[in-house]
Amino acid sequence: MLSDIDSANNLVELFLKRAAEKGDLPFLGAMIGGSWQTISWKEAAEQVCLLAENLRALGLRDGDRVCLVSENRPEWCIADLAIMASGCITVPTYITNTERDHAHILDNSGAKAVIVSTEKLLRPLHGALQASGIADHVIGIDDLHRQQSSGFLFHRWDSMFAGDAAEARQAVEQRIAGIGRGDTACIIYTSGTGGAPRGVMQHHGAILCNVAGAAEILIEDFGIADDERFLSFLPLSHAYEHTGGQFLPISVGAQIYYAEGLEKLASNIEETRPTIMVVVPRLFEVLRTRIMKQVQKQGGLAEKLMNTALEVGERRAAGKPKFGDGLRDALVGRLLKPKIRQRFGGRIKAMVSGGAPLNPEVGIFFESMGLTMLQGYGQTEAGPVISCNRPAAGIAMHSVGPAMRGVDIRIAEDGEILVQGELVMQGYWHNEAETERTIKDGWLHTGDIGHVDDKGRIVITDRKKDMIVNDKGDNVAPQKVEGMLTLQPEIGQAMVAGDKKPYIVGLIVPDAEWTLEWCREQGKQFDCKKVQELPEFRNAVRAAVDRVNKDLSVVEKVRQFAFADEPFTIENEEMTPSMKIRRHKIKERYAERLDGLYRS
Repeated sequence: MLSDIDSANNLVELFLKRAAEKGDLPFLGAMIGGSWQTISWKEAAEQVCLLAENLRALGLRDGDRVCLVSENRPEWCIADLAIMASGCITVPTYITNTERDHAHILDNSGAKAVIVSTEKLLRPLHGALQASGIADHVIGIDDLHRQQSSGFLFHRWDSMFAGDAAEARQAVEQRIAGIGRGDTACIIYTSGTGGAPRGVMQHHGAILCNVAGAAEILIEDFGIADDERFLSFLPLSHAYEHTGGQFLPISVGAQIYYAEGLEKLASNIEETRPTIMVVVPRLFEVLRTRIMKQVQKQGGLAEKLMNTALEVGERRAAGKPKFGDGLRDALVGRLLKPKIRQRFGGRIKAMVSGGAPLNPEVGIFFESMGLTMLQGYGQTEAGPVISCNRPAAGIAMHSVGPAMRGVDIRIAEDGEILVQGELVMQGYWHNEAETERTIKDGWLHTGDIGHVDDKGRIVITDRKKDMIVNDKGDNVAPQKVEGMLTLQPEIGQAMVAGDKKPYIVGLIVPDAEWTLEWCREQGKQFDCKKVQELPEFRNAVRAAVDRVNKDLSVVEKVRQFAFADEPFTIENEEMTPSMKIRRHKIKERYAERLDGLYRS
């Protein structure tokens, strides 16, 4: 299996090979009409080839860019592979993009066509299409209302599958024979935590290198079954899900089921019974909180078992087990862990966390509950996976594991992590200056600070550009402090600041569920904004901050804090689609409030 990935010239070739092996077995699954329905590998391959040839029939040529604007669904995968099979380059875009975001990507990429899934997603896109005047064609997956337009033509999804499947397959095979590992597969725009998104050119070899490294971990540490199943939840327009949630399962011949959304994720997990899940840390934090609350409500034996499991897990993680921990773990393993595992479908082999740092306490929680947690590390510019924890190397929650196969790591004098290998991007689309600043002598400068421990595992300290340097020159890693704050039941979200200042301050969004419970207990009306004005409410949140401060060094302690006006969300542009906070946006909005904390 690994040799197939290593020898593949491009992603479409690998997909067609797996489709030929799998035939009529299920490949893509989605909830349609109240039940889970699947498309076979054979059907998917036919659709990919037919769509590719119909894209060529529209006049698209080698190297043309095609934007893909859709929620996660089987058609996303079909469209992505078909764009590449047509010789074009996929430009995935977030479904949360505003008209301005779409305009930037259309203008920057010069996309000749756009595939969009729904009427709702067309609305912010339509104005950008009119303004840019670059795209010639818009293909609607669902039925779209044909708005007045100038300069581009609308096409129905079902009209893009005309022709003979065998002839289309032959044409695709002839075309992709000329596509090599060094050719651009997609341009993925970074989510922009620090400014306008930049288009990262990922070549076929970068993604193939990534999936080979990830597949090796699955094969050697967990084994690959015939009915391996991934549940796709993160946006496919994000490099992490694009590689880990789409091309990794393709590379190992696994099924992909598409979750219906966050509100139905828990039930989707139980229904689809995945074996692998690729998720961001924020979701694990939410799941941990929900499980703990549910068990605590049960009380009695269930709560005692959970506390025992956590105590044993923490000692094991610290390398300080106590006599009798084996028996305690066996008891928990018989009475509690099966129930927790059942909430995840009962077949889960591993949950892989990436996209942002995972708080060790969250990782220890899931490990203690009998769920294998692997923390990975990477960035869009590296395909995106650079390293990942694996059982064979010894899982350590403080690290992101050893570098994957084909990846070389070097630590610069200032502590920055440098990466070299086939996974490194070709550069930023139409941005040579930024490319030269990021890739020097073949080494990708990640902007992350860290070191390699005595077992060869990478330990991330913080983002180089996010590092807070106080007025005395002390360095503070904000993500560490923020991660500790958001583990408190009172705190939903947090951002800390203090660059060139005498101490650290915080901006806090109280947890909505905890706030509701507090209001009930205090006999207060539930109003998130008004309750923040109450001294007793502030004191309750202050107590949570003080608990965190006990475990922080003097320079890391949060001395003062203010409440945010509302949660950080994708809609208010204070959070990226991969659930990382946009510091520059938040600081800009709350600059006066944060500065005021140094005068109080």
